[in-house]
Amino acid sequence: MATYETFARVYDSIMDDSLYDLWTDFSLRHLPKKKNAKLLELACGTGIQSIRFKQAGFDVTGLDLSQDMLDLAEKRAKSAKVSIPFVQGNMLDLSSVGTFDYVTCYSDSICYMDDEVDVGDVFVQVYEHLNEGGTFIFDVHSTYQTDEVFPGYSYHENAEDFAMVWDTYEDEAPHSVVHELTFFIQDEDGRFTRFDEVHEERTYDLLTYDILLEQAGFNKVKVYADFEDKEPTETSARWFFVCEK
Repeated sequence: MATYETFARVYDSIMDDSLYDLWTDFSLRHLPKKKNAKLLELACGTGIQSIRFKQAGFDVTGLDLSQDMLDLAEKRAKSAKVSIPFVQGNMLDLSSVGTFDYVTCYSDSICYMDDEVDVGDVFVQVYEHLNEGGTFIFDVHSTYQTDEVFPGYSYHENAEDFAMVWDTYEDEAPHSVVHELTFFIQDEDGRFTRFDEVHEERTYDLLTYDILLEQAGFNKVKVYADFEDKEPTETSARWFFVCEK
């Protein structure tokens, strides 16, 4: 699993800000209206989405594996004048965070799990830490995205103080890809230092997700695609699951 140590420094610069609006809008449409509802955001990263949720009226806790990401999240929350506890932890073990009315996990973070056993274990952890009647929303890459769109994908970013090359290749396991990232980051002396990271992602077919969710205890599951309230098609890029306990 990627550490994001270097990635954290440029993550916000390469993320499309409009995605946070889309995740927020989707969440507000599908989370039941409840005053001061407790929401846990898994894989909260640098905290942008957590702040959006806090400003929308939720009692938010953010959890992420990377302390580097959380350090940025805490600075961002302070700048936004909101109070959000950010917890360093693994979504495979939520024993330290309590229970919540809602849990979200966006930006295909589930796809970073090593295999379907870990995916199932995450679903079990979420189910156990959801209050009765609670809702779990997450998104993943579709198999079309990993099999047809990503292989051969290349993205370059150039800014004054950093540059990035992002190439994606098909991996060995079914519906899996490898993202190879190279960063050139400028230091205080004006010199650029190179950093390399590898991020591995894997998704599964819809039936596999349905089975894993049911095994975890979720019996009410709805699936949507591409931030819209529509069913997935053969060419949908991102699947959204809305699961009720």
